[in-house]
Amino acid sequence: MVLIDVQERLFPYIHEHQRVLAKTDLLLTAAKLLGVPILLTEQNPRGLGPTIGEIRQVIPEVQPLAKMDFSCFPAPGFREGLASLQRDQVLLAGIETHICVAQTAMDLASSGKRVFVVADATSSRRPLDAQIALQRLNQAGLVLTTTEAVVFEWLRRAGTEEFKALQPKIKALAAFFEQR
Repeated sequence: MVLIDVQERLFPYIHEHQRVLAKTDLLLTAAKLLGVPILLTEQNPRGLGPTIGEIRQVIPEVQPLAKMDFSCFPAPGFREGLASLQRDQVLLAGIETHICVAQTAMDLASSGKRVFVVADATSSRRPLDAQIALQRLNQAGLVLTTTEAVVFEWLRRAGTEEFKALQPKIKALAAFFEQR
């Protein structure tokens, strides 16, 4: 899983940023619990600040990779980190959908990776930018998915200890969004 650029100075301006935070929190919690490797990036951290505190609390052990390119692909250490995981599938979440997420997704796909973009765990400042980017990625053959679909695919079955551990968070998230 790659979480892209969820940073302090930009995050408050992201459309439906609370949705992105809630969905990202569930993804990261599930990834940690199930042993899914996580890479974290920060775009120009001097200008946009560090990753938001709510995310850092979930994954304090993951060191962010700083980058200046919009795509994560050319960032120092990114390709090496990805290669060391020996995975052919990459799951993307983060901001902004039409810039860093889209460029990273396209670069990863061009390198032969199977790319999954978690549509409800990504956004942009303007909704139309995110919407068009997701359409473009879908037309390019990348897989769009949702947080809940990913988590349940990772879990594979009910009744496990991991399922029981994640169930309260899944239920709370569902209740939160039903109230909106």
